[in-house]
Amino acid sequence: MNAYRLKPLNFPWPPLLYGSAIASALLLDHFVGVLPSTAGEPLLWISGGLLILLAVGLDLWALITLWASHTTAMPHRCASRLVTGGPFRFSRNPIYLGYTLMTVAFGLLTGNAWFFVTALVAAICTTVFAIRCEEMHLLARFGIDFERYCQRTRRWI
Repeated sequence: MNAYRLKPLNFPWPPLLYGSAIASALLLDHFVGVLPSTAGEPLLWISGGLLILLAVGLDLWALITLWASHTTAMPHRCASRLVTGGPFRFSRNPIYLGYTLMTVAFGLLTGNAWFFVTALVAAICTTVFAIRCEEMHLLARFGIDFERYCQRTRRWI
């Protein structure tokens, strides 16, 4: 099979990675709990709530943009179009950015500082296990157009 037809991923890793990050933060806080808690701070609750709104809005905007472009939003399916509009003008991975912001927001809302650590770990793992494969897929599918897009748009923010 040629690279043009290869799927970017065999399994949709990012939702599993971020779900694991959330579960890990909860377990670490319960069993280890050595990081300082910020629970009960109204400013942090407000910040966390606003960050959740931003993350959900970003994810929805990205999904609507993908659907309007008639391409898949699933990370383990082949892209039919290179989408560079909407939130993809600012980030090549706005959905993963939304997942990361959501994980950080949970940390602000719950006062569990482990969420900040696990959000960083999930972002690194997503880059290594998913984004690089997806980028190779897009490069094989769209060639110079994808290279130009990468030159003007950052991977995360």
